[in-house]
Amino acid sequence: MSITIYNSLTRKKEKFVPIEPNKVKMYVCGPTVYNYIHIGNARPAIVFDTVRRYFEYKGYEVTYVLNFTDVDDKIINASKETGESVESLTNRFINAYLKDVGALGVKKATHHPRVTETIDEIIKFIEALIEKGYAYEVDGDVYFQPRKFKDYGKLSDQSIDELRAGARIKVGEKKKDPLDFALWKKAKEGEISWDSPWGKGRPGWHIECSAMVRKYLGETIDIHAGGQDLTFPHHENEIAQSEALTGKPFANYWMHNGYINIDNEKMSKSLGNFILTKDIIAKYDPMVVRFFMLSVHYRNPINFTDELLESAKNSLERIRISYQNLEHRKKASTNLALDSEQWLEKIAEKIDAFEAAMDDDFNTANAITVLFELSREANLYLEKNQTDVKVIEAFQNAMKTILDVLGIEMEEEDLLDDEIERLIEERNEARKARDFERADKIRDMLLEKNIILEDTPQGVRWRRK
Repeated sequence: MSITIYNSLTRKKEKFVPIEPNKVKMYVCGPTVYNYIHIGNARPAIVFDTVRRYFEYKGYEVTYVLNFTDVDDKIINASKETGESVESLTNRFINAYLKDVGALGVKKATHHPRVTETIDEIIKFIEALIEKGYAYEVDGDVYFQPRKFKDYGKLSDQSIDELRAGARIKVGEKKKDPLDFALWKKAKEGEISWDSPWGKGRPGWHIECSAMVRKYLGETIDIHAGGQDLTFPHHENEIAQSEALTGKPFANYWMHNGYINIDNEKMSKSLGNFILTKDIIAKYDPMVVRFFMLSVHYRNPINFTDELLESAKNSLERIRISYQNLEHRKKASTNLALDSEQWLEKIAEKIDAFEAAMDDDFNTANAITVLFELSREANLYLEKNQTDVKVIEAFQNAMKTILDVLGIEMEEEDLLDDEIERLIEERNEARKARDFERADKIRDMLLEKNIILEDTPQGVRWRRK
């Protein structure tokens, strides 16, 4: 079955057909690095990392580009407030971003370009737009004219007149039309700037992504992705300036993830209800946060509450325990079970169901449902007296396959230190001697060290609390 993607541009699901066979060119809008990221920034990082992982699972070679906006008004203001240089400030928060999303299981991009490293390409891009008559310079500022691009508004499904009605020219702006947007901004006194044909200045926000896409991926790419809030004006403007320059489609598929709500209210700084990623992963296992984020289809809004995170924690723990039970039972299994083929067929059907879920616009919510079904089947299998190593390993491999695509790391049980090993052995001896009071006391001592013992027909097994 082929992968289908809901294309925000056409507003329907479409079969994915790559530009080049078995290759995917994918660009994701990254953060503006002037502060720590909040969980709204973490959602696209997790979602589109999972999309990338699934493409790779299906055998595609993915060139994945995620940018850093390392110069803009917010960064300049933060630099002034802290007294830190723009470069020092942005380096600090780029490292913080990579640390936060790395903890959430997000792989590094193939390329992580920065605006400050793409200035030459941006200037050339703007020069070409001026030559083609789509942009103009006024007193050191350069503006793009959306009215000259006939398809403006096609991504956000708005007409140029509707957009014009809500647009205003701010005090100090010298643009011809309220819809015109800045490609290059004249430097103010003391601001970071670069030399250009229009004088010292810096890039506008929208042009940077178009220039980076062209530099690292080419004129037309397979997938452009980001948060729903970027649809307009950012992505709309990217399309206009890129297609005005090349005359070619900018991206064949547009993907946008839904908003995050906090206790049923849309997260926003104005409401003061935003949560920093670093704070939430200090409180919860980052894998639980990732699991929770993927438990809802990426295009739907997601409600963030402590109760729902606790539920996700318990759900993921059940899956982990199921996997650990399989590992423990493997030691007492043989290769003699008569119904092994039937179980292996069931497991293969679950992998097919997982792929069907992911092929359908990367439906991670349904993929997680398959993971739960697999876990339940594994638990049923372990209730049998006679088990087959091949079946147990097939269960483990299937669970690991799904978890790897979802980017959920399976906790490996650490080796016990000498003291804990001695206590477990001492408890075994106490039970043999029918000294149950001593055995219970040792169990309680281990529980205080967050070691849970489980007595099974195959012997004592342990897990960390």
